[in-house]
Amino acid sequence: MADLGTLVRRIEAGTPTGREREVDGLRAFAILGVVFGHWIVTAVYAGTAHWQTDSPLRHLPEYAPVTWLLQPLAVFFLVGGYVAAQSYARADGYRSWARHRMIRLGRPIAVLLAVWTALGAVLYDFVGGESLYTLGKLVLSPLWFVLVFAGLTALTPLVVRLGRAGPVLAIAAVAVVDLTRFAADGPAALGWVNVLAGWLVPYSLGALWAGPDRARIERGGAALLAGGALACAGLMLWCGYPVSMVGIPGEAISNLNPPTLAAVAFGIAQCGLALLLRAPLRRALTRHPGVWAAVAMVNLSAMTVFLWHQSAMLAVTAGGIGAGGVVGLGTVPDGPLWVLARIGWMPVFAAVLLALWGLFHRWETGARRARPARS
Repeated sequence: MADLGTLVRRIEAGTPTGREREVDGLRAFAILGVVFGHWIVTAVYAGTAHWQTDSPLRHLPEYAPVTWLLQPLAVFFLVGGYVAAQSYARADGYRSWARHRMIRLGRPIAVLLAVWTALGAVLYDFVGGESLYTLGKLVLSPLWFVLVFAGLTALTPLVVRLGRAGPVLAIAAVAVVDLTRFAADGPAALGWVNVLAGWLVPYSLGALWAGPDRARIERGGAALLAGGALACAGLMLWCGYPVSMVGIPGEAISNLNPPTLAAVAFGIAQCGLALLLRAPLRRALTRHPGVWAAVAMVNLSAMTVFLWHQSAMLAVTAGGIGAGGVVGLGTVPDGPLWVLARIGWMPVFAAVLLALWGLFHRWETGARRARPARS
């Protein structure tokens, strides 16, 4: 406890007076929200021939509204756009700025790929090719997010120059793609345009937040929340968009993969709520150094936490499958009891993730001592 107290005091003492703690708090919330969301809705079990994946939402569709609490990605892109625009404004040049940010994103990816390549070669003889394919999809699934984030980061100068037109053009692009896909029976592959355009909406709102329109954006939090929520509800009620904000196996349309207009509206509402929560979050993180220390540690290596959280879940699940299946672990997610049991397994997942963080976070931070990070 003394060591923990010392770490908290070191982080508090090392935090600049003017640091926007609420921004770090929003990013930590977004990352941890995605992690816990994945842990709840992702199940792996031993099928008749190989390991398979499933989701409790397929068996419990009435719980789809719960996903509104489990998919906070728009908040991460909002903060990402805000921080990138601020950082770029202080940079000496685009090339060195972009290189630093791409290296920061690329190092933890390289480590993940190297470790799982070696591990896959070992596991192949034990679980077989089809099961290994299932594991690989889960382990590598977070990479789509990092690649999209890297692409938007590279486009930051253009996003800044577009200004208020950025989110408007992005929303229009998503709407055109959805109309073409769903109303005109266009090619499904066209939806992948929305992977960039959909997440450009919160990213460009973040860039606006960092610029001359900062006061206007902050005052507009309530309007973004109300407008986004009403648009999302309307799209679900009258246009047939799914209620779930995450993908469900067997569902014809996913709001997330690729993002739909409903997901964009939902993200706008999340951005509005995040802006409304700035002041109370800043006060809470200032008054509670222990909470701030936890937030700072998550921000120090957020990509490491994000990239390895599925590996932590799979490591524990493998133990459950090896034991013949335990409720919430290595079994079919076919009822509320499974969900409750899975929530009970969360501390174990978190402990394994903490161990993986201890092993691999240094490749993201490039440092061995803890301090808040915003890069």
